[in-house]
Amino acid sequence: MFIATLTGIFEFKDLPKEYGPFVQYKAGLDKKELQDNVEIAVLNIQGTESFHILFLDSYNDIKEIQDELTAADAKINHTTLKILEGHL
Repeated sequence: MFIATLTGIFEFKDLPKEYGPFVQYKAGLDKKELQDNVEIAVLNIQGTESFHILFLDSYNDIKEIQDELTAADAKINHTTLKILEGHL
């Protein structure tokens, strides 16, 4: 199982370019229309060169995020968990 660590939380309009392809891919999967003010959490999947994208307005609680990561064979670290709880 991989560990997911928070890289940052950004509004779409402020998203660094290097995360753009990951965000576009996840938006396509989720059929999400991206607006400038949507909050996006970028998680680094340790041991890979991949990022997991979370559109924070799509979740009701941290359990939904944990379930999504478990399905991706990842576990969220404690610090990231606490930060994301504060944003939901």
